[in-house]
Amino acid sequence: MKRKLVAVAAGALLAPVLVVVNPAGIASAHGYVNAPASRQAQCAQGTVSCGDIKYEPQSVEGPKGLKSCNGGNAQFAELNDNGKGWKASPVGTTATFTWTFTARHRTTNYEYWIGGSKVADISGNNQQPPETVSHQVNLSGHTGRQTVLAIWNIADTSNAFYSCIDVQVG
Repeated sequence: MKRKLVAVAAGALLAPVLVVVNPAGIASAHGYVNAPASRQAQCAQGTVSCGDIKYEPQSVEGPKGLKSCNGGNAQFAELNDNGKGWKASPVGTTATFTWTFTARHRTTNYEYWIGGSKVADISGNNQQPPETVSHQVNLSGHTGRQTVLAIWNIADTSNAFYSCIDVQVG
């Protein structure tokens, strides 16, 4: 009984130290579009002033099937704010989007959307991706400033990861 109390007391003393040493969210890292810089990448780089997302750009995770920049995660609602001053990357009618993964999951597919139109659907072959993956996406039919919603659909969970990328097509 005495050993149990010592173990519980030691755990209670160490818990606050672990929170300080290991910030919330870092252990649940996964992936995001790094290039062109997604909204969460712009937050992480300090291009745009942001809240918590700047510390964990890879954590915009939510249920599959959503069409929002924040993946339905209220903590990252600012990613849905089109008036926040996001920088648009110049691209041609074909753009290359590069995902960076910090925890790699077997992948169903990657979807790319502009407005309500799916512009690309790329199979993940139910395989675990390498640390980075790039996709060339045809954006013809779209001009000017656009927001591309990139979605990484995970094969081994019911969730997906979301990234919005502001681009200037033309």
